[in-house]
Amino acid sequence: MSDSRDSSGGIPRRVPRNEPAQVAGGLAIVLSVIAVVVGFLILRSISSSGDAVLGGPVASTAVETTVAADASLTSTTMVLETTTTVAGPVTEGASVIIANANGVSGSAGLLSDELTAAGYSVGSPTNASSSIGGRLELTVVYYDAGIPAAQAVAESVAASMGGVSSIAPVQTPAPTQTGSLDGAGVLIMLGLDKAGRTLEELAPAAVTEVEAGTSGG
Repeated sequence: MSDSRDSSGGIPRRVPRNEPAQVAGGLAIVLSVIAVVVGFLILRSISSSGDAVLGGPVASTAVETTVAADASLTSTTMVLETTTTVAGPVTEGASVIIANANGVSGSAGLLSDELTAAGYSVGSPTNASSSIGGRLELTVVYYDAGIPAAQAVAESVAASMGGVSSIAPVQTPAPTQTGSLDGAGVLIMLGLDKAGRTLEELAPAAVTEVEAGTSGG
C-alpha cells in the first residue's frame, strides 16, 4: 500500500500496491531463463549424442574368400598326326649313259637295262677312256651342268644304285672313249663296287619305290 492525498487536501489515503503481479512477472522471467538454459543443455546433449553416433568409428568386418584349387584337374594331350611326303627319283629331264670302267664284260649293258626298267632314259653303253689309268674301284657319277635337270637326275641315279663315292660336274673332255657324253646329261663311270649287280641287289628299297610308280620331272 502507498499513501496519497486527494485533491481537496484532506487526509491522505493509502493506495494498495500491485505486489503479486510484480512477483509473478519476476517469476516468469526466471522460469524463461531456466527454460532457455535447460533447452540449451538438452540441445547440446542431443548434438553431442548425434556426433557420437554419426561421427564415431564404424567397425568393419573383412571377408576373406578362399578358392581351393582342384587337384583332380587333368591335362589333355593332343596328338597331331603328320604326314611326310618322300619325293621319288627324278628320271626325266636328262638321259643317262654308262661307261664300263671296271673291265667286267657286259656290266655296263646290265646296268643300262636296269636303269631303263626303273624309268630312266638311258643311252647306249660305252667304255671308259684310257686316261683313267685302268679300272675304277668305286663308281662315280658325272652330270652336265649346262642341263638344268642333269644334277637332279644324277643324284636320283646314285640313290637308285645304293649311293656312289662321288657326284660331280663332268669335265671336258669327258672320261669316255669318245670324250663326250654323246648327248646325254649324266655319265656313270661304273666301277668294280657296282659291276655285274642289279638295282635290287644294290638298293632294294630304292627299287621298291620306283616300281611303285613314282617318278619326277
